Amino acid sequence: MKDVLAKLEQKRASARIGGGQSRIDSQHKKGKLTARERIELLLDAGSFEEYDMFVEHRSTEFGMEKQKISGDGVVTGWGTVNGRTVFIFAKDFTVFGGSLSETHAQKICKVQDMAVKMRAPIIGLFDAGGARIQEGVAALGGYGEVFKRNVAASGVIPQISVIMGPCAGGDVYSPAMTDFIFMVKDTSYMFVTGPEVVKTVTNETVTSEELGGASVHTVKSSVADGAYENDLEALLQIRRLIDFLPSSNISGVPEWPTFDDKNRLDHSLDTLVPDNPNKPYDMKELIYKTVDEGDFFEIQENFAKNIICGFGRMDGSTVGIVANQPMILAGVLDSDASRKAARFVRFCNAFNIPIVTYVDVPGFLPGTAQEYGGLIKHGAKLLFAYSQCTVPLVTVIVRKAYGGAYDVMASKHIGADVNYAWPSAQIAVMGAKGAVEIIFRQEMNDPAKVALRTQEYEERFLSPFVAAERGFIDEVIQPFGTRKRVARALAMLKSKKVEQPWKKHDNLPL
Repeated sequence: MKDVLAKLEQKRASARIGGGQSRIDSQHKKGKLTARERIELLLDAGSFEEYDMFVEHRSTEFGMEKQKISGDGVVTGWGTVNGRTVFIFAKDFTVFGGSLSETHAQKICKVQDMAVKMRAPIIGLFDAGGARIQEGVAALGGYGEVFKRNVAASGVIPQISVIMGPCAGGDVYSPAMTDFIFMVKDTSYMFVTGPEVVKTVTNETVTSEELGGASVHTVKSSVADGAYENDLEALLQIRRLIDFLPSSNISGVPEWPTFDDKNRLDHSLDTLVPDNPNKPYDMKELIYKTVDEGDFFEIQENFAKNIICGFGRMDGSTVGIVANQPMILAGVLDSDASRKAARFVRFCNAFNIPIVTYVDVPGFLPGTAQEYGGLIKHGAKLLFAYSQCTVPLVTVIVRKAYGGAYDVMASKHIGADVNYAWPSAQIAVMGAKGAVEIIFRQEMNDPAKVALRTQEYEERFLSPFVAAERGFIDEVIQPFGTRKRVARALAMLKSKKVEQPWKKHDNLPL
């Protein structure tokens, strides 16, 4: 028996060393951790249970039968994050560059199936060179199996991808179908075709960073939801994100102990909105001052900054927060902001996360660039997403709510449950100046009359009370009591049930 146990330990040690110490050292020199080091940091200490440590590829082409390493380039299994079960796979760049083979894919599929069966989140750590060329179509078939499971798991369990090195070719499509993608600055990149192919086909000379680095995908393309300075920070932030997310679409939001009184008042909010309606202010201040302990996890912070999306807690329970940001483009809705918010709202609805919406929107961004870019369809995505929601929706109109953007931003008319407004709220078809120019265009040559008409319009329409008179606003509240009122509304809405007509699926305006 001793010999058998010794052999087992020997095989385990061989598997744990992956592609060998020299390749591990090379990984460290690039500022990257190994697959096993990443798993150790991400999961609770001692909680990792590994699957398929001894799996090897079956390829016999191009001399591959002489190159076999236990694990075959991916480490898979399950563990816990702050006591909650998660499944995980981490591509091992030290073994065949982390490339995907048929057996490599089977290992990933096994944990995907287990995650769905156990209704637990799955996290993928990507650091690989794509499909294993020596296996040809067998590797492509493996990709297809993984992709199919990504789609089946969508809306059932949270799926998180962390790009921690190269991610190219077919490898990019699995992360693309997950709920969140995060990257590591300077060491990770994603693209369908690499710089060499781009040079050959289009004659463009571009680096990997310029083609698909973190700066590209978090600012320009919106492929990634965030980027971090190094592997350590990325993994710690994923642990933090997991604490906000439900384990599945039937588990309910996690609840954590909080020392922040849900009835806390904050009188500094009374002076947040400037007297000048055209002067900006930072909407994040309102968010930080209303969520528990000021803890807010923002999604896509560097893309479409005119809208803010992220997770916070109210009375210990997770909520999704969507808010216009007056500091950027006056908080206007454009194509990018609409797409960003729509995807976030749909995620929250899929996983039964209540949504709090803070509104200060002067309308949709005008111009040929927006119209040619499909603003109508993109704006409709956000309208569709909110209208589809069955989760609790609480809306607070902080200042401007003009035109169609008023309707889109979780208005009472499209299904919001509780709609509050601050006394500073301005709910109208448009701003006073534009309205007067249209209604009283024959009087525009008389500055005194223009000033009088503008004042009349402001007093009659640019206040929350006209909407309140019609029941579109449930109550006009004091800014300092926002946290208390929102928390109470969310508590009341916990038992919300909405019946919708049967359908195979909707037809989102893509």
